[in-house]
Amino acid sequence: MRLTKEYAMAYKEVIEILKYVPDEDVKKIPEEKLKFYKNNMDYEYNYTLDMTKKFEEQKMSDITKAILANIFKDYWATPYQKERIEAKEKYDLEKLEEEKRKKYNPDNIFERQKEEKVFESTNLPNQIKKEPFCNKLISFIKRII
Repeated sequence: MRLTKEYAMAYKEVIEILKYVPDEDVKKIPEEKLKFYKNNMDYEYNYTLDMTKKFEEQKMSDITKAILANIFKDYWATPYQKERIEAKEKYDLEKLEEEKRKKYNPDNIFERQKEEKVFESTNLPNQIKKEPFCNKLISFIKRII
């Protein structure tokens, strides 16, 4: 996996946020995962929490939110919370797949193509007048002369 600047900044945000989490909860996270975040974070990026704001009001990237959500689900959630999170994820995935099926259903694609090809031919002549080739040639020569 190629590490992007956004991920490096998110890892820095995660490490800074974990400083305010009780030690017994941080110890539930595998040491390898914490080392990965520390080794790959952007050390030049300055991120601090505003202690006057609630956690939900803190400014953080979507990547940071996703990492924290995974940490919560994998290490801090109760069995009931894990069950509810997994049920929600399954529901969201099924809903997304259903939308894809509706949008890309092969039967519907052909119906849409038929609808798109329908057009009116009001500007076309009713009958095409065919002129013999020799008459066309004579007309062309007359226009040149």
